[in-house]
Amino acid sequence: MVWEIAVSGLLVIGGLFGLIGSFGLIKLPDPMTRLHAPTKSATLGVGAVLIASLVWFPSQGQGVSWHELLITLFLFLTAPVAGNLVAKANMHLLWRKRDIPPPDKGDWATFAKRK
Repeated sequence: MVWEIAVSGLLVIGGLFGLIGSFGLIKLPDPMTRLHAPTKSATLGVGAVLIASLVWFPSQGQGVSWHELLITLFLFLTAPVAGNLVAKANMHLLWRKRDIPPPDKGDWATFAKRK
């Protein structure tokens, strides 16, 4: 009973995060703000569904699925990196260096001159 409530809650939370991420991906105005929807909320949504699955199967006596744990860890490690790379590509394609506010010290790493 307790496991079923926990799994149901995680599935509802995962569905809500997925819905919010999808809505943000469609409705936000520009690519840089649109980038936050899938890298933040949709990642949390898929993560909640995977964690629900991690909780469900051992509670039913079917053992722990290490695949789901590894998928969850891989998802939470790679989504921010992919978002950062997409943001950098967008900066190099659409922004000019003079349009970006100057940093406190030095230069922005993505626009630094190569040696």
